[in-house]
This record gives sequence, C-alpha cells and structure tokens, in this order.
Amino acid sequence: MDLTIIQIILVVFVAFLAGVEGILDEFHFHQPIIACTLIGLVTGELVPCLILGGTLQMIALGWANIGAAVAPDAALASVASAIILVLSGQGQDGISSAIAIAVPLAVAGLLLTIICRTIATAFVHFMDAAAQEGNFKVVEFWHVAAICMQGLRIAIPAALILAIGAGPVRNMLESMPMWLTDGLAIGGGMVVAVGYAMVINMMATKEVWPFFAIGFVLATVTEITLIGLGAIGVALALIYLALSKQGGSGNGGNGNTGDPLGAIIDNY
Repeated sequence: MDLTIIQIILVVFVAFLAGVEGILDEFHFHQPIIACTLIGLVTGELVPCLILGGTLQMIALGWANIGAAVAPDAALASVASAIILVLSGQGQDGISSAIAIAVPLAVAGLLLTIICRTIATAFVHFMDAAAQEGNFKVVEFWHVAAICMQGLRIAIPAALILAIGAGPVRNMLESMPMWLTDGLAIGGGMVVAVGYAMVINMMATKEVWPFFAIGFVLATVTEITLIGLGAIGVALALIYLALSKQGGSGNGGNGNTGDPLGAIIDNY
C-alpha cells in the first residue's frame, strides 16, 4: 500500500507522540492499542491495526521498568509493526507476521532507549549549570530538547521504514518461509500468555481468584457477547464493593485488617 505525503507526515507525527509519551506517560500514546489504532486511522487500515494493537497490548502487559532493568520498547514495536502491516497491504492476513516482527523490534529498541537516556544525563548537567545562573529559559529548553529526543527515537525509525517503501516491505514478508512465520507467530502467542500471567501474578490474591475463575469460565461460553461479559464484570465489581463495605462495617469481619473481603471469607 502506497501512502500519500499527508499520511506519511501523520504517521511520523504519531510515532513522535508515541516516543514522547514513552517518557511522559500522560496520554498513553505509546501503548500499542493506541499507537497502532492511530496509525490505522490515518492510513485507512483501521481494523487490521486495531487488531494488531490489541494483540500487542496483551504482550506489553508484562513489560515494566523494574529498578535498573529496562522493559522492551512497546512504542517502537507498535509503530514499526503497524507501519509494516500497512505497507504490506495484506490486511488482517499480515497481522501474524507483523506481531512476529514486533517482538524482536521491541528488544532492539532497548538500545535506542539506552542511548537516549545516556545522552539525557548530559542534558541534566546543562540544566544544573543553567539553574545555578538562574537562567530558567535554558532549563526549559534542555527539558524540551530531552523530551523531543525521545520522540525522535521512534519517529526516525518510522520515517526510515516509510522511506523503504511498500515494495521492499512486501517482498521481505513474502520471502519469509512458512516455518519462520509460523514459529514466530507461535512464539508471539506464548509471549502474550506469559505477559498476561505476569500481570495476574502481581494482582492476584485469594480474594480476587474466585472472580477471575468465574470470568475465565464465562469467557469460554461462546454464546455470551462482549457486552454480556462486560455486564457480568460490572455486576461482579459491585458485589465485591458490597462485600468490602460489609467487612469494613464490622458485620462480617475485622475492618482493621486492611482486607475486609478476606476477613469475611475467613470468618465464613
């Protein structure tokens, strides 16, 4: 699929916003579900990019910066894979290949992240020197420059992929052997499961496991639509809140434990 000049500019702008939000984390443009959807919106491939973003979002659930460990770059993975999907012209048929490419790109993006953060340390010294002189305009300049550098971290690779063009991208995807694409697709699916399991492991307690089990079983019933599942989820949330208030009032357990629902279950 060939893009117009306006579409190319908008895609690069979305990539820039994704890079900036990877640091600011205010409007979440770096999240796969948002970045891929925006690229699909400006390129006219909304449905495939939305599916791609949703799948990548499940993978990125388990990615987090912990201490000195830097998580894979979700912004670069989202933007690059969405652009490759659009340029390939395969639509929904190319989602599996795009996902297979996204995971290695996310890991490779760590290098760009480390480079940008290393450079940013020099900016901090420049701001310290300007602050000692009381020159707050210079402090603001270096602050904006550091943020823009994070945006260019994603925008430049996006522009390079767009400069390659649809033809080479399509030829690259078509030249990939079936065993490679299938293997990468299976590996990407396993990463989704691992990422979701990590999130569950961090959030799970004995009080919420019953709700998770109920939702997991109901999700397997094909006759229930997403709207029905959403209604059931809201109902379960209201039940949880009602039990929490009951435990906090002293009717079912000790409200000082910090876990009123757990007190109800223990006393029961």
